[in-house]
Amino acid sequence: MAARKRGPSSTTSTPSSKSTESDSKSAESSSSSKISASKIILFSLIILVPYLYLIFYHYEIEGEFKRSIVINGGLSFGGFIVTLIMIPVASRYVIRRNLYGFDINKKGTPQGLIKVPESLGIVVGIVFLVVAILFQYFNFTSDSMWLVEYNAALASVCFMILLGFVDDVLDIPWRVKLVLPSIAALPLLMAYAGHTTIMIPKPLVEYVGTEILDLGWIYKLYMGLLAVFCTNSINIHAGINGLEVGQTVVIAFAILIHNIMQIGVSPNPETKQAHAFSIYLVQPLLATSLALLSFNWYPSSVFVGDTYTYFAGMTMAVVGILGHYSETLLIFFLPQIINFLLSLPQLAGIIPCPRHRLPRFDPQTGLLTGTKDGTLVNVSLRIFGRMSEKSLCIVLLVLQALGCCFCFFLRWILTGWYK
Repeated sequence: MAARKRGPSSTTSTPSSKSTESDSKSAESSSSSKISASKIILFSLIILVPYLYLIFYHYEIEGEFKRSIVINGGLSFGGFIVTLIMIPVASRYVIRRNLYGFDINKKGTPQGLIKVPESLGIVVGIVFLVVAILFQYFNFTSDSMWLVEYNAALASVCFMILLGFVDDVLDIPWRVKLVLPSIAALPLLMAYAGHTTIMIPKPLVEYVGTEILDLGWIYKLYMGLLAVFCTNSINIHAGINGLEVGQTVVIAFAILIHNIMQIGVSPNPETKQAHAFSIYLVQPLLATSLALLSFNWYPSSVFVGDTYTYFAGMTMAVVGILGHYSETLLIFFLPQIINFLLSLPQLAGIIPCPRHRLPRFDPQTGLLTGTKDGTLVNVSLRIFGRMSEKSLCIVLLVLQALGCCFCFFLRWILTGWYK
C-alpha cells in the first residue's frame, strides 16, 4: 500500500501540455534517483563485509556450499544491475498507460503534483525470477531432491507477482486481498514433501509426552497461514517513501545472517541444505530490492505497488517454510506483528477504517503528524513527535533492525534450554 492517489484511468485522452510537462518531470525524477545508486552500492558493500566474514572466515563451511553461494551472489549482482537499468525504462511505459499516482504525503507542494509511476515491483519480480531460474543450471541436477520444491517455490512467487499486479491494476478490495496469498501458496503446498513434524520445547516435553509431534495436514495449514501473514503484513506496514522496500532489505539481510550461522554450526547435512536453499532465494531478493530502493527512497520517483509487497512477503514466507525456521522468521517480523495487532480493530471493522491510514502532512513545515489510525507509522509519530517523512522512515527501519537483533539475542539465550 503506497501513499499515493491514483491518476485517471482513461488511456484515450489527448495529453495536454501540462500533463506532458508532468510526464517529463516524472522521467527526470526517475533518472535523477540513479545518483543515489552509488550510495546504495556503498551501503551494500558495508553490509556485505560481515556476511562474507561469516562465510569465509568465521565458520568452516563446505566448499560446495561456498561455490553455490558465490555463484548465486554473482547472478544476484547481475540482477541488481539489470534492475537499475530497467526501472527507468519501465517507468516510462507505465506512465504512458496512465498507471501512476500522486504522493499524498507531499500534497500541497510541487512534488505532490508529479506523476509517480506505479507497480514498479513488477520489474523486481521478473528479474528475481530470471536470476533464480538461471541459478538452477549451476546448482541443481535433474534428480536433485530439492528441484521440485525449488520450482514450486518459484511458481508460488510468480503466482503472487501476477496477483499483486492484478491488484495494482484492478484495486481489489481488502477482503479479497487476504485470500490472494492462499491461492498463490497452492503450488508450494501441493509440492511440499518435507516433514510435517515440530520439535516440542524442552519445558513442555513432560506435558506433551514426546519430543517430536507430527501435525500432518495442520502443518500445511500453518504454512498457508504464514504465507498469508507475511504477504499482507508487508503490505499494510507501508505508506511512506522507502518503507516497504527498506523493511524487506533489513529482514532479508537478517535472514542471510541466520542462514549462514545455521550452516556453520549445524552437524545435520539436511539442515545445512535447507538453509543454503533459503540463501539461494534471499540473495536475489536482497540484490533486486536494493536496486529498487535507490528509486523508492525519499523523495520516491517510483511506487512499488502491491506487486512488490506481495512478492517480497511471499518470497520470505517460502524460504522460512522450506528452510524450517518459521519461528525465527516471525520474530524477524516483530514490527509487522505489532502493526497488525494495532490495525486489527480497523481491519475487522470494529473501528471505522479510512482508505488511506496515513499521517497528516503539513505543506508549510514538511512534517508529518500522527493520526488516531492504528498503524505503527502513526503510533511512532505520536510517541516520537512530528518529523519529516525521511526521518520517520529511518526511525521505522531502525526499529525493524532492532527487532531482528532481538531475535538473534533471543535465540542465543534460549539455545540448549528451549529446544
